[in-house]
Amino acid sequence: MKPGDKVICINDKIDPEKMAEIRQDFEIWITRDKEYTIREILDNNGIVTGLLLEEVHNFPKFFKLINRFQEPAFAQWRFRKLNYATPEAEAVTEELELVEQNEKEQQLVKVK
Repeated sequence: MKPGDKVICINDKIDPEKMAEIRQDFEIWITRDKEYTIREILDNNGIVTGLLLEEVHNFPKFFKLINRFQEPAFAQWRFRKLNYATPEAEAVTEELELVEQNEKEQQLVKVK
């Protein structure tokens, strides 16, 4: 995953014992089966990789565990990357199809 990638939320569940903490840190929470765009990826000092999303903005908070203020990030394991065909990929596919078609036509001309 990298910034700009489209992802889908596959897990929006919150453990009941962590509910109060999550509600305190996140004004806006994610929704299962909804698509998002990665805005930034945070290492969080190697504790857990977190994603910031274009569609969700929360106020920065101080986190004792990483000893700094930052926007709360969503755990990367809550998402799956979507693999949409980009305009570039579609153009390459069309170009390859044209090359293959031209080669076939040239072979037909040689046979005749």
